[in-house]
Order: sequence, then structure tokens, then C-alpha cells
Amino acid sequence: MQNIKSPFFNLAIEEARLASNRGEVPVGAVIVEAPTGRVLAKAGNLIEKNKDPTAHAEILVIQAAACIVGSPRLENCDLYVTLEPCPMCAAAISLARLRRLYFGAFDPKSGGVDHGPKIYTHPTCHHIPEVYGGIEETLCSLLLKEFFLKRR
Repeated sequence: MQNIKSPFFNLAIEEARLASNRGEVPVGAVIVEAPTGRVLAKAGNLIEKNKDPTAHAEILVIQAAACIVGSPRLENCDLYVTLEPCPMCAAAISLARLRRLYFGAFDPKSGGVDHGPKIYTHPTCHHIPEVYGGIEETLCSLLLKEFFLKRR
């Protein structure tokens, strides 16, 4: 578990809460321009609303941030997300060339960074961000557990 405190991570947690209120799995993400600290994009999952299996919070913020900076490469940006990215999102993070990835809860079932295919360990991975996991892990896990308990 990482002992990193950041107002940007708090924004991701708020996006996760908003997603939960919409009936989405509570995952929130924020992309920040590293040199300036400017928040470029924030989002929560929109899979159900958009009827799109790729509408993960990470994908949404990568798309929005890329539009804002006018480039598919976000080399000077950091991503804060409340759950370990899945393989699809981990690959998108690599393709976007994000500088750092900060995530909350670990995802042993569907993760793609520390679990599952461990995308960044493959020699074919073109870019590996600095990764910091387990930030606010207890709170992020609790948001997910409470969401799924209500669904059962």
C-alpha cells in the first residue's frame, strides 16, 4: 500500500461516487498535466449509460485529455484512478504514454497491472508508466464492496 496523499486522488474518488450514484461500477479517474497540476479531465464509468463496454473511466479521461492537448501522447500527464486498471485500460495507458499511474484498490480478478496479464511486464509493451498502487485502498475497496452488496 502506498502512502500517497493527493487532492487529485480525492477527485477520482468523487468521480467514483458519482458513478455509483448513476448505477455504474464506482470507478473514477482523473488526468493531470504534471508540470502545471492542471486537471485535464475527470470521469467515472459510463458503461451502462453509454451502452459501451469500453466506457471505462480511464478510457474516457484519456480520450478527453488527448483532445485537450491535441495529441494522442500524454507524456507529461499523470493518471489517478480508484481501481487497478483492467488489461484494456492498462494497454491504453501505455499507448497514451502517460507518465505515472496512481491507483487505489487492487483487482485480483480483472486487473491488468499487478494481476492478470500484467501488461507492463511484456517485452512488447512500448511504454511503461511509473506505477503506484494501493492508494486509499481501504476506501476505494469499500466503495466497490458497498456497491456490489446493494446489487445482490
